[in-house]
Amino acid sequence: MPLMTWRNGGAAMLGAVALSLCYTLPLGAMEILGQAGVLGEWELTGHLTETAPGAPRQFSGPLKMKHVGICTQDGPDERAGEIRLQITGADSQVTAELVLDGAPCTFSARKTRNYEGTLSCEGRAPVPLLVWLK
Repeated sequence: MPLMTWRNGGAAMLGAVALSLCYTLPLGAMEILGQAGVLGEWELTGHLTETAPGAPRQFSGPLKMKHVGICTQDGPDERAGEIRLQITGADSQVTAELVLDGAPCTFSARKTRNYEGTLSCEGRAPVPLLVWLK
């Protein structure tokens, strides 16, 4: 009888292992927060979803930039867009492609306490951009 119990338990454990090998983890999600401009006058927010597991990790999602500087006269200027972001090297390097109000932009940064780099958009001067991912 003990041998039969072990066999049933062993079969159940083997089945669980086989099932876990076939199961893939759900894709991740994160929030992106940032400040753009020499004085941090633009606030950047978005919700990203992981597009495919693996390395480099890739995320995409909608993005908003809102002008929060003191020179805003008729309410804050807002721009909407999309972002595709890649994280490589144990989360130490970020590269991104953004489209804001139809203008293509790029961003690349290394992690210190945050991701600090330059946002370069077609037809505009590059501006500093700080990004936090959570």
